Formats: sequence, structure tokens, C-alpha cells
Amino acid sequence: MAETGRSAVIIGASGLVGSALLTMLAQSESFSKVTAITRRALDHCPEGVVNTVINFEQLEDYPELFKADCLFSCLGTTRKQAGSIAAQRRVDFDYQLQAAKMAKSAGVEHMLLVSSSGANAASGSAYLKMKGELEIEVRQLEFNRLAILQPSLLRGSRKDKRMGESIGDVFLSALNGIGLLKRYRPIEGKEVAQALIHLALNQSSADVVYRLDELFNLQ
Repeated sequence: MAETGRSAVIIGASGLVGSALLTMLAQSESFSKVTAITRRALDHCPEGVVNTVINFEQLEDYPELFKADCLFSCLGTTRKQAGSIAAQRRVDFDYQLQAAKMAKSAGVEHMLLVSSSGANAASGSAYLKMKGELEIEVRQLEFNRLAILQPSLLRGSRKDKRMGESIGDVFLSALNGIGLLKRYRPIEGKEVAQALIHLALNQSSADVVYRLDELFNLQ
């Protein structure tokens, strides 16, 4: 890693997007310090990355960890993994919002949030509702720059096999193959990570949302 450059904090570094992003940040000459805050030690932490393991229930006890130029928030789980909607919301909403508040207080100027297509605080879907509510809350923190990414179905190798996503991938790919629903075509986790890196280095707008196929142009 370069001796000079930007500093970054990432939460959700063990996920599909987060793990790809972590590797790219470690290899980027534009970032000199990268801290991955996780609940469990990473299986494969890139050289030069600081992996700090903490209890996310006590995020407020670690203000020093959030002193950086930018925060990448890629944290997320499923209802099945969490055990309930309430437990999923604790990870997808509460932890990410608390991390955003900590970053803002620590002087972070740029936050980049991986949300979801269809995120809407008024949605009847508990998942899309919590994603939409998080976007609203993060906006109210008024970072100097905020990027919200709303990818469609994420494609890539996961530790946990998700049957619903596999079926959705096949279905959407088939429709895209005949020219239907092109905007909703699946996207590789590493492509979302590339978009995050691009925005971290090039975003000029104060607050911007990138949806679906728009992400393919941020490489």
C-alpha cells in the first residue's frame, strides 16, 4: 500500500461486496490506511489492512476506529441467518446507523452505503422498509458527500448458499438474455466494489443515489 493517501473504514468486510472491496482497497495506491471493523476475525485479511474485531453492540465504545476520510458501509444479513426480522434489522439498520453516527462525529467527510434496489421506507416489505429508513437517517447526518448504491440481485461466490437468490439469478439472466428487464440484471459483487472505489475517488456531488444498471457505468 502507498505511504500517503486516503484512509478508509469498512464495515461488512466479510460479505460478498465487502470482501471484494477490501481486497481492492488494499491494492489501491490511493488508500494508505484501511481498517476493517468486524464481529469475527476475517479468514483472509489482505496485507496492510487492520482488522479490528469488536462487539457491535458496543460500537459507541470505539470512537477512535472511525477516524478516517471515508466510511464504506456494506453490512448486511438475511432473515434466515439472523433468525428473525428483528435480529436482521439490528444488523442491517441499527449497526449501520450507529456506525454512520460514529463516523460523522469522528470527522468522516464521505460515506458510501450499499443499500438495495427497491429500498423504500413506506414499503410493505420489512427488508426494503429498513433499507429505506436507513437511507433517510443517514441523509439526515449531512455528510459532506454521501453515495447510496442500490444494486439489483448480487452475483458471486458466497460462504452461505442462498437458494432464493440463485433462482432469481437464473430467472433474471434468462429475461435479460431476451432483452427484458435489462435494468434489473444481476451484478457481480466485485462490480459493486469497483463502483464504490470509483465514487470514493471521484464523487463530486454532495448526495447521490445510484440505482440498478447505473452501477455498471461506475467502473
